[in-house]
Amino acid sequence: MASLTIPTYKGRPGWEFTDVSSLDLAAFEAAPVTRSGGSPLWELPEPALPAGVSVEVSDDQTVVTVARGVAVEEPISLSAVVPAGKFATQRTVVRVEDGAQAEVWEQLLSEEGGVLNVVTELKVGDNAHLRYVNGQGLAEDTWIFGLQKAAVGRDGSLDWVALGFGSTRGHVRMETRLEGQGSSARVTGAYASHGRQHIDFDTTQEHAAENTVSDLAFRGVLTDRSTGVWKGNIIVDPGAQKTDAFQESRNLLLSKRAHADAIPGLEIQANDVRCTHAAAVAQVDPEQLFYLESRGLPESEAKRLVIEGFLEALVTRFEEGRVREVLSAALEARLSAILG
Repeated sequence: MASLTIPTYKGRPGWEFTDVSSLDLAAFEAAPVTRSGGSPLWELPEPALPAGVSVEVSDDQTVVTVARGVAVEEPISLSAVVPAGKFATQRTVVRVEDGAQAEVWEQLLSEEGGVLNVVTELKVGDNAHLRYVNGQGLAEDTWIFGLQKAAVGRDGSLDWVALGFGSTRGHVRMETRLEGQGSSARVTGAYASHGRQHIDFDTTQEHAAENTVSDLAFRGVLTDRSTGVWKGNIIVDPGAQKTDAFQESRNLLLSKRAHADAIPGLEIQANDVRCTHAAAVAQVDPEQLFYLESRGLPESEAKRLVIEGFLEALVTRFEEGRVREVLSAALEARLSAILG
């Protein structure tokens, strides 16, 4: 079996911002993930799966299949937990066949220490719909490396949510490919870090067919000496006319030593498209704080309200109901953890 060297910091494309030179893989014994443990980001009841839906779980792989035309009413809940001090791999495959609908929630957790390697494959068929929520709540001394890919068929839609709360350092690549005409994808990401955490997301929205739509929004909250990276790219393939693509990354720094990089990019090879992007990194607005404090709020509470308002723009991307409530609760819990 061929082996690869550890990527060199600033020496290999895609690794310009994440230094992994201190990672000693030989120090971690390989072990399968477990299915319980860690600190859950949410609790969901186990659904009764209808006919045509299967969930196959092995030591390091989970395969979810939703048959053609089947609609799953309740979310399918998955979890993968890295044993303390181990190196573990989790491969998740979700196949939603033509005309089917499903919602899959997956948590990535750990006990303490360790390394998690994540491989995710999402396949959305023609006229199918998938909502995939992926929450990373690893212990803050655990490394993470991930490659997550999604493909969406004709008139299909994908709603992808990514939460990055835990880990010490790592790199996660998220690729969305709109393969069929009329397909669409909405990608929503949030990360919140403190201490010396470093969180790195690398996203791609590839439009490979005509009349496709993508909408990506990431928001980060960083405090102490933590750092965050979002690097995004919209790719419009030749012939993918009538593409409508948007991406944004906004970051809120809560301390002078926190740092964020937000890097949007465009590769357009068609001439009838609409592609836009936005990126911002800022401190808490002192005028907003002053306004709230002048109404009698203490500084800590005023700052908390500003942060919650900053993240609320992500939450309101979802309809009222379970998704909005669970995400709001997860964000609230994470803010309490990093703000103290």
